[in-house]
Amino acid sequence: MLEEIKHVQATADLLHSEQEIETAIDKMAQQINIALADHNPLLLCVMNGGIVTFGKLLTRLSIPLTIDAINASRYQNLTSGGSIEWLVKPVTSLKGRTVLLVDDILDEGITLQAIYQYCREQGATAVYSAVLVDKILDHQKPITADFIGLKVENRYVFGYGMDYKGYLRNAPGIYACKE
Repeated sequence: MLEEIKHVQATADLLHSEQEIETAIDKMAQQINIALADHNPLLLCVMNGGIVTFGKLLTRLSIPLTIDAINASRYQNLTSGGSIEWLVKPVTSLKGRTVLLVDDILDEGITLQAIYQYCREQGATAVYSAVLVDKILDHQKPITADFIGLKVENRYVFGYGMDYKGYLRNAPGIYACKE
């Protein structure tokens, strides 16, 4: 497996540099600070992919907020999605709260839509989403993100929280696998 990971990393195309990503996160934070200033939001880190974006975004937000996490996965360290598996649900009550979901990528939108629906079912009065990357697809997604850092072409990407078979989340840029 390590040989495969090394090969993928060595042959990948850099789509967005660390500096481009940091600038995009700055912009997202500014937008969130304005849009949610008077909402006392609960930020939910969508694990595991959202952890990098969540951490980087959190230190840039100047508004009062609380945090928690949620983990619903379709990939289970694979490169294609299956059914949603609920691994972690928030401890904090969502009833009457404004929730901001923070995730790494809006790909097909199936997982984010399921998490959004879960939050509404738990009594959240409003649910927003912030994604580092929105993948450009040739069809409509079931959900759109409210705050988007960057857009990427429809390729398998990794880095800055996004993984390749559970690896490469720590890559300091956003990379696309060779086709």
